[in-house]
Amino acid sequence: MTSGPEPSYGQSTAWQPERPRLRPFPLLVSWLATGIALMAAAAILPGVDIKNFWGALLVAAVVAALNAVIPPVLAALRLPLTLVLGFLLVLIADAVILLIAANLNATDGLLSVDNFGWALLASFVVAAVSVVLAVILGSDDMSSIRIAQRIARRQGIIATTDIPGIVYLEIDGLALPVLRRAMRDGNAPTMARWLRDDTHQLVEWETDLSSQTGASQAGILLGSNEDISAFRWVEKETATLMTCSAPPDCAEIERRRATGIGLLAEGGASRGNLLSGEAEDVILTVSRMDEEKKSNPGYRGFFANGDNATRTLVLFGWEVILEWTAALRAKRRDVHPRGHRGGIYPFMRGALCVFVRDLIVSGVLTDIMRGRPAVYATFSSYDEVAHHSGLERADTLEALRKLDDHFAHIELACRYAPRPYEIVVLSDHGQTQGATFKQRNGYGLDELVGRSLAQGDVDGIAGGDEQSSMVGHALSEATGKKEKRPKNDVSDQDVVVLGSGNLGLVYLMEERRRLTLEEIEARHPKLLPALRAHPHVGWLLVRSSEHGAVALGARGAHYLADGRVEGEDPLAAFSAHAPDHLLRTDGFQHVADIMVGSFYDPDLDEGCAFEELISFHGGIGGFQTRPFILHPTALEAPPSPILGAASVHGILAGWRRQLQGGGGAVDPARDERTPVSGAVE
Repeated sequence: MTSGPEPSYGQSTAWQPERPRLRPFPLLVSWLATGIALMAAAAILPGVDIKNFWGALLVAAVVAALNAVIPPVLAALRLPLTLVLGFLLVLIADAVILLIAANLNATDGLLSVDNFGWALLASFVVAAVSVVLAVILGSDDMSSIRIAQRIARRQGIIATTDIPGIVYLEIDGLALPVLRRAMRDGNAPTMARWLRDDTHQLVEWETDLSSQTGASQAGILLGSNEDISAFRWVEKETATLMTCSAPPDCAEIERRRATGIGLLAEGGASRGNLLSGEAEDVILTVSRMDEEKKSNPGYRGFFANGDNATRTLVLFGWEVILEWTAALRAKRRDVHPRGHRGGIYPFMRGALCVFVRDLIVSGVLTDIMRGRPAVYATFSSYDEVAHHSGLERADTLEALRKLDDHFAHIELACRYAPRPYEIVVLSDHGQTQGATFKQRNGYGLDELVGRSLAQGDVDGIAGGDEQSSMVGHALSEATGKKEKRPKNDVSDQDVVVLGSGNLGLVYLMEERRRLTLEEIEARHPKLLPALRAHPHVGWLLVRSSEHGAVALGARGAHYLADGRVEGEDPLAAFSAHAPDHLLRTDGFQHVADIMVGSFYDPDLDEGCAFEELISFHGGIGGFQTRPFILHPTALEAPPSPILGAASVHGILAGWRRQLQGGGGAVDPARDERTPVSGAVE
């Protein structure tokens, strides 16, 4: 969001970036805080000693001087596996800096450190105390901006121009109603201020049937999400399982849909996304994960700040402790619904809410200082915490508040960029809450299908989500280890049942094509009646050889081609556009033989997932289909309703054209879903 008078786009505006001023008071506070942190380390650790507080202040000044030199030099190295090697080198450098400070003549006798191990432990204690003091005293937001500027100058400024750039910040999984309440209650103060100051407007859009990040980002970033029927699907002709979080599958998804109209084409940057949007530069972008195993300069801004490595590990540990505490509190209070929160999950939460988030923020700051024309960054911490904690529980909203703080920091950085910037915040889908199918029944959808078959065994695949896997991708990028594709070959399976939130997919593998309603009834006469009669199943999508696409319910059927309803409409509890969404999905090549949607109770505002997530998305019903776009008022307001992710692509690309002329333009002849409103295809 640009500062100063509102620009008139299409005309040249004399952009004058501000210069970061040297502010003595924050520097003094930071210096004193480091001195206090060093004294705390000496008090706690027997292998570290500082004579007095004045000595600690002198050591703090020496450490600050060394931090200004050594980490930036290390960050400038062209290293393969940049993430892990850079992280380890900076951790080592933090300890070495304390050892150097202890042996300088200027600090002779003031600081003593017995060995490298004590120096490393001291760096962690200093980081932990500094984090606490930063919360109490306030932190200097300018240090990371100044570092980003230095990195940008070394890498080369891409553009110094009056033509505005655009930053798209995606909050994964945040629904419009949840955001509105968060603004009201003080959990999203930055975004609330934008609305109060009338710099931004808030609009809603409706997802496609597959309300999950893979489908939404394919539409938003590439302009098409055709044939992505769920988070996981089977391509029956090759008996291949495709998953929207597997790097080879994301690469294939992008290869099939990249037509030159990507939102980030012509110089854009992708940060933390499943798909790149044809970006020039990527960080933690799943579809181009192999590229990231090479030397990646995108991480230099993060490692050039010598405090980042230890600070990140300290905050990671704190996030794990918060998760353990929240899980115990929920259990003690007998909170329901309550999701699985043990095992490796607390560490995954810490990685997503701290490590991945801070890497992405650092990348965005560097992009802004380099003057990139377009940046798209996805922040998944809210989505991940909500899956296990609930939509609006205290720790979920805390994850959102921290994101809002970072958005304020990005807004501040735009004032110092070589070009003006507009900030658009959006979500890819929302979430709906409720106890899972298995929690309600004691068995899963795969078991229900299995006992209703005439013959054959069922392979059930569910669990996890697209953002949980981002931690694994960060590890893969760090270590260079190629991920195997588990269970991607389903040629030996009789029946495959997949869960994608509250959307289930049933593939009867006896034929390498989709079976019709009549064939399913003839071969497995108990299957459809068992699914239709189940109280936690809302609808089934099948294809009749006589009537075409049909949505079946317990007491009625909706014939989608002509809108005819017999008995009770199984789609009555859902969006008015639900029949259009189902009809469109029915036309996909790789749609399941039976698509299963959970029930949705509008009075209780709950449904149930076919995987073990108490807040879920993937199908229809509730907040999961109600994401938002928070856009500058200077950009042309989109007409409503906004239906489908490809329509969002048209809007975002149109705003980029409005700001930059030809950049990111959409060719209507090549964009399969150019309308931004109206019925879903």
